[in-house]
Amino acid sequence: MDINRKKELKEIARTVRLDILEEIYTAASGHPGGSLSCTDILTYLYFEEMRVRPNEPKWEDRDRFVLSKGHAAPALYAVLAEKGYFDKKELLKLRRIDGMLQGHPDMKKTPGVDISTGSLGIGLSNACGMALAGRLQNRDFRVFAITGDGELQEGGIWEAAMFAAHYKLDRLFVFVDANGLQIDGRTRDVLCPEPIDRRFEAFGWDVQRIDGHDFDAIAAALENAKKISGKPHAIVCDTVKGKGVSFMENQASWHGNAPKKEQYEQAVRELSAQE
Repeated sequence: MDINRKKELKEIARTVRLDILEEIYTAASGHPGGSLSCTDILTYLYFEEMRVRPNEPKWEDRDRFVLSKGHAAPALYAVLAEKGYFDKKELLKLRRIDGMLQGHPDMKKTPGVDISTGSLGIGLSNACGMALAGRLQNRDFRVFAITGDGELQEGGIWEAAMFAAHYKLDRLFVFVDANGLQIDGRTRDVLCPEPIDRRFEAFGWDVQRIDGHDFDAIAAALENAKKISGKPHAIVCDTVKGKGVSFMENQASWHGNAPKKEQYEQAVRELSAQE
């Protein structure tokens, strides 16, 4: 990837992380850990890869996106606002009754949200349906989705994985945000989903495992996936929960807690100082 473009993406991701923190701090509610871990994936998809029109969010030939781990909605909202789907002032109304940004993505209220999500394990089925519908309609849009590694404990994920492989949904690209933590602690202690890559391979998927915070790695993985036909694509991303904020990183306690004033100010200082 061009070094200047990579710098631009890093700056966008930093802005998105700052907006995520502001959203959750202002709302005094939300999920910072998993939002910060998938920020780089979302940034790359919306600012480098996906074919979308922010001024025409229902454009029929747009690429679709499914945030299967719906509790990371603050990250999706921050990216959508940065991309121009709606005014960034809306971010300050997260989880407010007079705002359009629900605690989980709502396709009826928020421009750019292609499907409502929240209950874990369902989003991948939605993505499969979109991908199959695109084929039946002879459209060339692609479907991208992000799941959590804790979410892989849901049986519905593997039903959808079997479906995608059986119907050879090669326009489906799934990113697994494998940060190793969930609300109750380490995923390997709660109900271990590893080895994630080998599990998807066993279901008949094209699979790669990468550093989910490395834009070069994300770019290369997508380019590799595009060369494989007849299989859905899983890109397992090793990430850090709470990425970018020292006291949140790798801490399950920040799965669903909002920072206090001093914590918010420290997080802003840390992210602002990063290069």
